[in-house]
Amino acid sequence: MDPEVEVEHVLTIACPERTGIVHAVTGLLLKEGRDIVELKQFGDHRAGQFFMRVGVAGPEAEGLTERMRSDFGALAADYQMDWTLTPKGTKKRVLIMVSKFDHCLNDLLHRARLGELPIEVLAVVSNHTDHQGLAEWHNVPFFHVPVTADTKPAAEARLLELIGKFDVELVVLARYMQVLSDELSRQLTGKTINIHHSFLPSFKGAKPYHQAWDRGVKTVGATAHYVNAELDEGPIISQQVQDVDHTYSPEDLVAAGRDTECKALSNAVKWHCEGRVFLYNNRTVVLR
Repeated sequence: MDPEVEVEHVLTIACPERTGIVHAVTGLLLKEGRDIVELKQFGDHRAGQFFMRVGVAGPEAEGLTERMRSDFGALAADYQMDWTLTPKGTKKRVLIMVSKFDHCLNDLLHRARLGELPIEVLAVVSNHTDHQGLAEWHNVPFFHVPVTADTKPAAEARLLELIGKFDVELVVLARYMQVLSDELSRQLTGKTINIHHSFLPSFKGAKPYHQAWDRGVKTVGATAHYVNAELDEGPIISQQVQDVDHTYSPEDLVAAGRDTECKALSNAVKWHCEGRVFLYNNRTVVLR
């Protein structure tokens, strides 16, 4: 390979906090002949945890990624690190779920098509058939998986089958209006992002914009969060807000909220897939 060609990698680290972590990591990268092009870190003294994301660059070489992973392994073990090392731009394998509202689905597919998101959308799953044409226009397979109270276990089994078939790394609930079972939520912990059409923790559950209107809010927003077994209680990744006033009807609030939903969700997906989001306990650290 041409030694003048440079390649970039992204290193992410989460570990117990202790002295010397940054020195040890940067020292090893220097030994590997890597230049640091980005470095973000955060030490949570209360929790005793340390988080770090490093962008590194250097000459291409045969087997470079695997060699770097092997060399970093001993250091990672010494510091009890949960870590990843991936070539920059590696696309995550994504499955999107949607119900009747299509704005978030359309936004994600469009951004993926333009290369704004480091994702490969492998499938769209819906409990309705409304958006089959949109998915197929983007050359993405569409799967109709209807859900009723009686068929919910079978529907979730079908979803897991599709996740396995496409080797999915991230599930995105783009206004999917079915509540996942506790068991499925546990299986997908840390691998499923939901957009809630409200500014959590306020106005959870059904019709949050109508709840907001009843309270006379002056700001509406949207919250993208990881899914867990508690409805709308998962760790928050991204939020967007928009100012409103007393002249807005509930329908106006719904319309105003669409843009915030799209932006909050696309940010969450982007940051997750770029290795910027660290999940611990019921919180996230986002290094960006």
